[in-house]
Amino acid sequence: MGDERAKVTITHHVQGTGGRYVAAVEGAAEQGYLEWEAGGEQNGRDVRIAAHTIVPRAIGGRGVAGALVERLVEDAGRQGFLVRPDCSYVARRFAENPDWAPFRA
Repeated sequence: MGDERAKVTITHHVQGTGGRYVAAVEGAAEQGYLEWEAGGEQNGRDVRIAAHTIVPRAIGGRGVAGALVERLVEDAGRQGFLVRPDCSYVARRFAENPDWAPFRA
């Protein structure tokens, strides 16, 4: 499908003690998502464990996974929680973005 960036709309849905960021790609039926779970507290701040990032092959290669992680980190900055990147993709994105270090649990 190429490397073109698609128009992606991300919504956040809290589910019990966790949640899911859902990415809808314009013109596609499939959706990607990033799931997180509550991970207690660290230094008085809530921790969200980034557990899974899933992007169906049909919408892959369009920046969907990256957009999901960026939204999670933006929310961490706005809401004051920390992210524990258990998902290998999220961990890699944190490693590639040293300016995100203040948001890492």
